[in-house]
Amino acid sequence: MDVTALASAFIGAKAAEVQMAVAAKMMKMNADVAKSVVQVIDAAQENLNRLANVAAGIGGNLDISV
Repeated sequence: MDVTALASAFIGAKAAEVQMAVAAKMMKMNADVAKSVVQVIDAAQENLNRLANVAAGIGGNLDISV
């Protein structure tokens, strides 16, 4: 084996290592985003459950004029 083949193999291995690290980081970020979305949906559901017991007509007429 000559030096260029060894150098090429080494560079290829390092590039693959970097690609794997980037892919792992992206998968972790996707998992974190999914977890955050679930938390937002859970919070929205809790807020909706609180509003289910509000009397009829509450919040129906809202004056937002300044």
